[in-house]
Amino acid sequence: MTVTIEVICRYCDQAEPVRKYGTGKIGFPRYYCKDCQLNYRYNDHKPGMKEKIVDMAMNGSGVRDTGRVLGLGINMVMRTLKNSCQNK
Repeated sequence: MTVTIEVICRYCDQAEPVRKYGTGKIGFPRYYCKDCQLNYRYNDHKPGMKEKIVDMAMNGSGVRDTGRVLGLGINMVMRTLKNSCQNK
C-alpha cells in the first residue's frame, strides 16, 4: 500500500510544482518548489510539532481542527496521537 502526501508550497500555495529534494541533516525529507525556486522542509518535521499536536488534543481540539491550525494532514495528526499513547 502506497501513501501519497500532497505537499503544498508554503510560499506560493501550489501543489503541482513541488518535488522531493533529498533529506536534511537528521533524515527529514526536503521539498523544492519549481515556481518559487525555493527548498524547504514540510511542517510535520519541525521541532516541537508533536508536542503541539498532543497539547491541542488534550485541550479539546479535534483532529481536523488540529491539522488545519498547524498546517498538517489529518493522517499525520492521527498517527502522532496514536504513537504518543503507545509510548506511555
